[in-house]
Amino acid sequence: MLPDDVLLEIFDFYVDMIPSYGSKTEVEAWQSLVHVCRRWRSIVFGSPRRLNLRLLCRPNTPARDTLDVWPALPLLIDGYITSLSGADDIIVALGKTNRVCEVSLGITNQQLRDVLAAMQVPFPELTRLKLISYGEIPPVVPDSFLGGSAPRLQHFQLDGLPFPRLPNLLLSATHLVDLSLINIPHSGYISPEAMAALLSVLSSLEVLVLHFQSPQSRPDWVNQRLPPSKRSVIPSLKRFRFKGVIEYLEDLVTSIDAPQLNALSITFFNQIDFDGPRIAQFISRTQIIERHSARVEFNDGTASVQLPLTWRNSRIEISCQEPDWQLSSVAQVCNACLPPLSMMEDLSIDHRYSQLVWKNDAIENTLWLELLLPFPAVKNLYLSNEFAPGIAAALQDIVGTEVLPSLQNIFVEGLELSGPFQDNIGQFVAARELSGHSITVSVWDRPRI
Repeated sequence: MLPDDVLLEIFDFYVDMIPSYGSKTEVEAWQSLVHVCRRWRSIVFGSPRRLNLRLLCRPNTPARDTLDVWPALPLLIDGYITSLSGADDIIVALGKTNRVCEVSLGITNQQLRDVLAAMQVPFPELTRLKLISYGEIPPVVPDSFLGGSAPRLQHFQLDGLPFPRLPNLLLSATHLVDLSLINIPHSGYISPEAMAALLSVLSSLEVLVLHFQSPQSRPDWVNQRLPPSKRSVIPSLKRFRFKGVIEYLEDLVTSIDAPQLNALSITFFNQIDFDGPRIAQFISRTQIIERHSARVEFNDGTASVQLPLTWRNSRIEISCQEPDWQLSSVAQVCNACLPPLSMMEDLSIDHRYSQLVWKNDAIENTLWLELLLPFPAVKNLYLSNEFAPGIAAALQDIVGTEVLPSLQNIFVEGLELSGPFQDNIGQFVAARELSGHSITVSVWDRPRI
């Protein structure tokens, strides 16, 4: 006996209470309401936007039968297309171009060609697109993809697909919030100049991910042009993840500013030289460095320097495995790719090796000193017990306070009261005492994660 408006409130509450993780049962929870009676069916179909009525099409969904049964509701297309499942039902669903609002597909090469062929026309309602390639040599996304226009697109992700003409398409996507280009093949290389020009028109962009597959994807510095006289501001950008060569990022950040950026994750391929003054300038124009602590970490495949934020870490890491290369690379990054670290008061040096391969005797003392040099304000130094002997050996040779001049405390995990570490660190502490700077050596008592 409840009036229609009260029933609609109840239906709205019911639909909102169903968790939306993308399964067919969750997306189409409203269908249980329309099967109760004719009146409920009329109320539900009379408010499709308020109740967010949608249909989910997957590779194993009989698309023709499903689309004929229900009204012309917005379509979500989702799933993994393999040679066994085939793409026929997905192709049928993609044919309803005026209704497709989301596409999220993982596809093998042969099926990918069929899907791309079906998407050469405009999809005026499309707001979210995610395509993942599982083939070794995927086909190139053609220039006519989506009819060359995506006016309502908000989330766009390509993984492993080459799309060299992508900037032309996204120039129309002025509402784009999330742009993720992952595992970009060299055949899909987009120059930093073209990427900067694209970013300059994406005023709503909040998340940017650029991951190249290999160090082949690099700009031509032989014919390098002069930096632009004016940088483009990306006003809404908050998170930026990059993987590639340092030359590419240097060129890109020369042309852009991101004043609201508060999370930055950079992974460089292994290189000899990590000179990034423009990256340092770019970081200094953001909100990234907000706390006075830093962390240097080594693991099986990378070395990184992390700058903690209020809610997540920003980091620059280098893909390499040899310990001496790891230390040399991260030292270069600290000295050349970051803004002055004179505000850092806490520094920890740690590792997450699955099996420790570090040998202090094989590491030159100068490498440790190069790493510590850009931290003049550090008061508290936290050392993993595996690194402490090598760092102590490097510090014992220092005359004066040119390295870590503000140091007050050294915390060592698993500190032993005898041995080479104590001998070496004792000489360093004694030398600082003579210059009027006392240093306390204590145990770093913390749980291992």
